[in-house]
Amino acid sequence: MYTLTIRTSFAAAHNLINYQGDCENLHGHNWKVEVAVTARELDKAGLGIDFKVLKLEAGSVINELDHKYINENPAFKDSSPSSENISKYLYERISKKLNNDNIKVQSITVWESDNASACYYE
Repeated sequence: MYTLTIRTSFAAAHNLINYQGDCENLHGHNWKVEVAVTARELDKAGLGIDFKVLKLEAGSVINELDHKYINENPAFKDSSPSSENISKYLYERISKKLNNDNIKVQSITVWESDNASACYYE
């Protein structure tokens, strides 16, 4: 089994719901995102998945949040757009694009600052 990881980023605004503190106010982050996938086998080129493909597919989902007010995304209609919920949202959406017999999204880690992250995996 192989694990392949890419890092990317996006910038967006949000405010936490049902939170007592400053983060209940509108504010933004420059999020960093780590996407880790597993591959059972390698192809003829010796790759589990081409990093270019992984970046493209993950990026198409991450771009849904880039330079947006995340609270307006329908996925967060009934939940607070916390880093935890954003990591789960990205996990589910990217898994739908990438998962197959060989590739499975292992985890999504969302960093809202250099010192604070949330990771979702199943």
